[in-house]
Amino acid sequence: MINKILPKITFWRVVGVSIAIFGIYSIIERFVYGLGAVTNLSDEFPWGLWIGFDVVCGVGLAAGGFTISAVAHIFHIKKYEPLTRPAILTAFLGYAFVALGLIVDLGRWYNIWHPLIMWNPSSVMFEVAWCVMLYLTVLFLEFASYALEKFNFNKILKLIRKALIPIYILGIILSTLHQSSLGSLFLILPTKMYPLWYSQYLPYYFFFSAIAVGFSMIVFESYMSSRAFGHGLKFSLLSEISKITMVFLSIILAAKVIELIATDKIQYLFIPVTETYMFYLELIVGYIIPIFLLSNKELRTSRKWLYISSVFVISGFMLNRINVSITSIQRSAGVDYFPSAQEIGISIFIVTVGVWVFKLISNYFPVFEHEIEEGENDHAENVSVEGILANK
Repeated sequence: MINKILPKITFWRVVGVSIAIFGIYSIIERFVYGLGAVTNLSDEFPWGLWIGFDVVCGVGLAAGGFTISAVAHIFHIKKYEPLTRPAILTAFLGYAFVALGLIVDLGRWYNIWHPLIMWNPSSVMFEVAWCVMLYLTVLFLEFASYALEKFNFNKILKLIRKALIPIYILGIILSTLHQSSLGSLFLILPTKMYPLWYSQYLPYYFFFSAIAVGFSMIVFESYMSSRAFGHGLKFSLLSEISKITMVFLSIILAAKVIELIATDKIQYLFIPVTETYMFYLELIVGYIIPIFLLSNKELRTSRKWLYISSVFVISGFMLNRINVSITSIQRSAGVDYFPSAQEIGISIFIVTVGVWVFKLISNYFPVFEHEIEEGENDHAENVSVEGILANK
């Protein structure tokens, strides 16, 4: 009887529960005793992991929602519509947990509602706050149509579907604004950021890299969902959208190289300091390797290598965001910042809860309209549901 009630104990469930316990404890400790008790932040370095990873990375990693909506619904390339539902769900959960991370990071978190009535249109942070709030609302409306479909609320569903095109357009506009505005936040730090990362084109770099990583996130989540949850998407579509990722990565890399040469910052590439090594790591992991993998048709049409390339793109993206928001500022701040165990624990806990919620919703709502086609070229492995069960 007990075995029927309690879930089977596995290694990853034990890890997940451990992360949850430590994360919840750390969040309670943070709100009871304040930021100083659980973080390594200071007046000299007030923005740490929760901004660099939870917010700056989190918003970018959720960009798949607006990118695939633009391709499928605005440009009317209908064959990509099967990719929209998981992408929008990922974006919705991503922005929701970005908001949670922001609340945890704010010193006076109970004042988070102030932008609603205390307007400051000249502030970039004010614009980001409003865009995130509005876009989260848009994503909720987009996903609401799937929930209404599940419960057969046809009358309300019909009304929402009539408004979906304006909603999609609004979502794309809002995403464009705040993805680029996150880069604009750092334009006020020309003397504080290390020269390899400071650029007047940061808003463009942030926007283009969000587009690139948005499509890679669709590939990544499809692969992981097929392995873990038994869901998947058409591999042929995933292979096609990876070409868009390659194009945008190539544009960003070329622009960075040209800017380094034109602004005479290339000299910093030969200074043996931590910033130089981190910049090289970012270029190699986030641009050179994935561009090579995605430009090779044989590798791009292999499910395994397409997944590997998406891992490189996502890792390089996170490296860039953390380098911009943390690594580039440490030298001018005069402190060596490394996140505390509680900072790391809360961030991992937020990501873990996001995965749990994604699994729960995908099991009960029509997120994956089209499963992986059998017989698709994978060059190495069969990740259909039957193949997974057979391997187990």
